[in-house]
Amino acid sequence: MPSSAVDHSLEAKRLELALNAARLGEFEWDIEQDLLRVSERMAAITGLPAGALKGGGGDAIYSFVHLEDRAAVRAAVEESLRAEGRYEAEFRLAGEPGRPDLWLRSSGDVVRNEGGKPQAICGVIQDITQRKAEEDQRQTLMAELDHRVKNVLAAVQTLAQQTAKRTTSLESFLSTFAGRLKSMASANELLTAARWRGAAIAHLAAAELGGIAPGQTRWEGPELFLTPRAANALSLALHELATNALKFGALSSEHGRVNVRWHRRPGDGFELTWTESGGPTVQPPKRLGFGSTLLEQVTGRELNGEVRIEYPASGVRVVLSAGDQAVVERPDTVPAAPAARAAAPIVTDIEDADLGGARVLIVEDAVLLAMELETGLSDAGAEVIGPAYELEEAMALLDQPVDAAVLDANLNGRSVTPVAELLAARGVPFVFATGYGDTGGAPGGFDAPIIRKPYDVTQVAAAVAGLLAGRRARS
Repeated sequence: MPSSAVDHSLEAKRLELALNAARLGEFEWDIEQDLLRVSERMAAITGLPAGALKGGGGDAIYSFVHLEDRAAVRAAVEESLRAEGRYEAEFRLAGEPGRPDLWLRSSGDVVRNEGGKPQAICGVIQDITQRKAEEDQRQTLMAELDHRVKNVLAAVQTLAQQTAKRTTSLESFLSTFAGRLKSMASANELLTAARWRGAAIAHLAAAELGGIAPGQTRWEGPELFLTPRAANALSLALHELATNALKFGALSSEHGRVNVRWHRRPGDGFELTWTESGGPTVQPPKRLGFGSTLLEQVTGRELNGEVRIEYPASGVRVVLSAGDQAVVERPDTVPAAPAARAAAPIVTDIEDADLGGARVLIVEDAVLLAMELETGLSDAGAEVIGPAYELEEAMALLDQPVDAAVLDANLNGRSVTPVAELLAARGVPFVFATGYGDTGGAPGGFDAPIIRKPYDVTQVAAAVAGLLAGRRARS
């Protein structure tokens, strides 16, 4: 066999392999003979018979385009062929009523004779149904994300306004508002881990009660999962109750106890009971604060149920009932129960965390948050290095002496690990301030404290002060 024939055979084989790998089907419209030649691969994709078909002056080449798309596709293709001698188009495949749409991508080029007259159009067809489905899913997810973000922002705005109306000092507002934000963040972490399919009551209780008054709180009940709306409402309710118990109720005394129990009501949601005991003698409040208003007017409505607050002398008792609409089936993905975390250090004034001229590096990609950290740490006496908003900026700043650092775990999609590794190698302590959920330890497995966003800058200052004190004690 001549070498040219062998080369042609190999080239044809390679072309066939490439077309199969790309799941492409080829065709040719012979304009001079008005024939549409359909390959076996294209026939398998479109359902057209393989072989030569009558072209019908070009009608045949558009016969597999969905009727609703056909006129627009034909006009666009013919215009592109006239202007550029080639075309690309995406369209739905004509099919039977009730059958899911199949999407195709087609591209082709004009083949001209020696005189420059169009002789044929050669092209390929590709099934892009999966890609279109993924694009639609992304659009749906983006729309849902946009909806949720707006809802969260509206809820935060309302919390800020209502908290401000019922507090008499800036310190009180910041403390109360920050606590409510953290409660919302805890619920959102659990929901995100479960892909927003639901959150377990036990996990919500653990997130709110697991880190306060060790040994004084207990929660128990069957496995129940709540809708995102109900989970956020219950998380905020538990936070308000826990805060009140710490300030005035059972948890303000070392002998006090809080017991939370819930049970399923067949066909009618669930009931949760919060019971305090062993604390100061209880008297009904003379004035209802926002926490009580939230419980009585908001929580019950959000749970399609009601809330009843009782004030026996032995301890506050709250009975929260929820409708069946608040409960969902067990999600496919269920996160592990939140690890019990000690409550963040209580710092009522930034000056309580004395950083005494310590050189503190700030690595944070959120500009407003970095500015707040810079101001807060400077007020506490630190000499701030940075802030660094990008990984390269942070690495460059490590050329100078650093006593401690505050690191965001993710910098515009890039891990802060290289910075943490250099700091650890030099024995420089650092704290992670991150918006990522609780995954069981510090990012990268480093032995470092973690402060979850949203946080108050006083928490960060207190954590850095603790790191420096520990370093001084070891040296």
